[in-house]
Amino acid sequence: MEEAEFLAAYDPAAYERPSVTVDLVLMSIMDGSLAALLHRREEHPFAGQWALPGGFVRIDEGLDDAARRVLQNEARMPGGYIEQIYSFGAPNRDPRMRVITIAYFALLPTELFRNALTHNSNLTLAEFVIPWEGEAGGAVTACDPDGEPLPLAFDHAEILGLTVKRLRGKLDYTPIASALLPDMFTLRQLQDVHEAILGVKLNKPAFRRRMLDRGWLQGTGERETGASFRPAELYRFKDETAGR
Repeated sequence: MEEAEFLAAYDPAAYERPSVTVDLVLMSIMDGSLAALLHRREEHPFAGQWALPGGFVRIDEGLDDAARRVLQNEARMPGGYIEQIYSFGAPNRDPRMRVITIAYFALLPTELFRNALTHNSNLTLAEFVIPWEGEAGGAVTACDPDGEPLPLAFDHAEILGLTVKRLRGKLDYTPIASALLPDMFTLRQLQDVHEAILGVKLNKPAFRRRMLDRGWLQGTGERETGASFRPAELYRFKDETAGR
């Protein structure tokens, strides 16, 4: 049988087909803690609970295109960088039907969330309570500005937890912290970002030695302004590390 003949006779209904969604984990650091953009669901299932920005993938749409559409329409961040991080496909993760979701991730400065939060009262930047250390993994709790836990829809607590785990792991081999820093920064600022992501205090001399030994940074010869003590030197990430 020729391929054209086979395809003409093929029955696409021979196998059940799951639906596919994309969910966006848009993370930042707020008050020294990791946080992510969540929206309050207005419809069932899980009406009134909080979820990651997401949506169903259209039949004529690629996964990345769907993620960018959600980024623009729901998160109001057109053109932002996101990367695919993991797939979640437990059979009962969605009570409506069989749904597989592809999670996308971005680490962004908090000011980029301002437009979304201003124009939609159902959005919030929720801070995390992470009950495990290092890369142990597990669900996390997302809290409102008063520190009260927010009920999360679907398996989004698990998605957030895995994203935190992956983010912590990426600190070891990529300069991902650069996403939250200005073009020029002090080593103290860099350490603050690492401590917020890892959830622990780091030894100052050991951290600085490790960062400089990796070869990612270059000194600018400039110093911070407005300091009440000896101004610290400003660094930047080398061009070859950009985008890792």
